[in-house]
Amino acid sequence: MDVHIRPLRREDISRVSQIERQAFPTLWPATPFKRELENRRAKYLVAMDTSYLPEANHDREAVPAPTPDGLLGRVLEGLKARLNNGVPDPAAGPEAESIVGFLGLWFMADEAHITAVAVSESWRGKGVGELLIIGCLELAMARGSSVVSLEARVSNHVAQSLYLKYGFEKVGVRKAYYTDNREDATIMTTSPIKTEQYQARFRRLKECYMERYGEVTIHLGEGEGAAVDPPN
Repeated sequence: MDVHIRPLRREDISRVSQIERQAFPTLWPATPFKRELENRRAKYLVAMDTSYLPEANHDREAVPAPTPDGLLGRVLEGLKARLNNGVPDPAAGPEAESIVGFLGLWFMADEAHITAVAVSESWRGKGVGELLIIGCLELAMARGSSVVSLEARVSNHVAQSLYLKYGFEKVGVRKAYYTDNREDATIMTTSPIKTEQYQARFRRLKECYMERYGEVTIHLGEGEGAAVDPPN
């Protein structure tokens, strides 16, 4: 599968906001991605369709497009900021457009909490959500978290099945958690991810994933390691 995981960048915000609106049309207010990028407790990972990009662009930072000077330039920047979640979009070029999903994670004490998982509609059912969960667990392990937790709609059995596969357990319910329809949320938490038992389970699941989808790259960010997992 020509998809890899990397951290969210400023130039990705427009595309990630679009995916969020598609996945969660009733969400209000929208996630303030610019502020989240500056939040030390938050981390966002994006999934990229690398087949969409020329080979030379895979590891290259996007270059900001020129903006006209004077009043016209200021007006255009203001319009971009309003459209892009309050952030000027300096380089929403091919790399940003190749993003097909994202995952948000908050780190609190020794717990990592998943705040959102969203995949572009045309990419659902192709393993992108599972790859984001793998990247999330890799990051939580790299950060020294003991467990990973999340909330899922009680009606979202597909998502719950994926989380159960990766060792999340149903530990409670938040009543009327979702504001759009007052639906309850199922609280799910992993068993301790530092244990030898969980680590062995996680390795087996990754191996099965790679056997099915092929080689992928997970880049967690500077100072947090990177993982390249080829099929066996």
